[in-house]
Amino acid sequence: MIDYYTPSAEFYDMVAVRHTASSGPPLARVLASVDTSHGPIVEIGAGTGRITEVIAATLPGADIIAAEPSATMRAILTARIAGDPDLRRRVTVTDDFAQDLRLPDHVSAVVVFGVAGHLTPPERIALWRRLSERLPPGGPIVVELMGVHAPRHIPPVMSLRETIGRQTYEWWIGGEPASGDAMRFTTTWKVLRDGRTVREVSDSYLWHTIDVAQLSREAGMTSHRVTEAGGQAVPEIGVLLK
Repeated sequence: MIDYYTPSAEFYDMVAVRHTASSGPPLARVLASVDTSHGPIVEIGAGTGRITEVIAATLPGADIIAAEPSATMRAILTARIAGDPDLRRRVTVTDDFAQDLRLPDHVSAVVVFGVAGHLTPPERIALWRRLSERLPPGGPIVVELMGVHAPRHIPPVMSLRETIGRQTYEWWIGGEPASGDAMRFTTTWKVLRDGRTVREVSDSYLWHTIDVAQLSREAGMTSHRVTEAGGQAVPEIGVLLK
């Protein structure tokens, strides 16, 4: 169980804003019909809380368990929750990794964004089993993937550029095949001032390449992929159903 995000957590919210703009609407569309009377909504890998806000706004009566193992990311998440009276009342923040997630006996739905590929196939299978045991019929597990279905070379590319104050921030990401179904992604944040790089922060992580069909087979659940929301194409988001 590795914390992949602490080295670059200070920059993460710049990515999260864009991520929420693309992934938030399809998530809201899936969750809108969820019956929340069965138990809380569980968010695995809550990050800095941007998607937590989407869940809370879509399901205003629901309690939410937001699990985030990275201490630095969790600090931002907790500050976001503590600063909003409604979230403060409904959201419980935990430090659990997906592999040893503490769960109540019953849950209404589960959100797993940007996490599934960090888990090995046996770890995923164990997680789907534990979640399925607690979900009601029709209760969804909403999973966001990376859109990479097999290991391949991805040359470094600048994926984001933002200016804050006198500094510009660039996010570069690339990947290489690792062992088996895994890829090693490397990300670098460059901080520039007056056109000169004044700081760089890099990290890397393993991601097991999977698609929605494979998740469905692992979980023994039916699945479908969300392909658009509001007429816009969306990232790879799958919905697993009992």
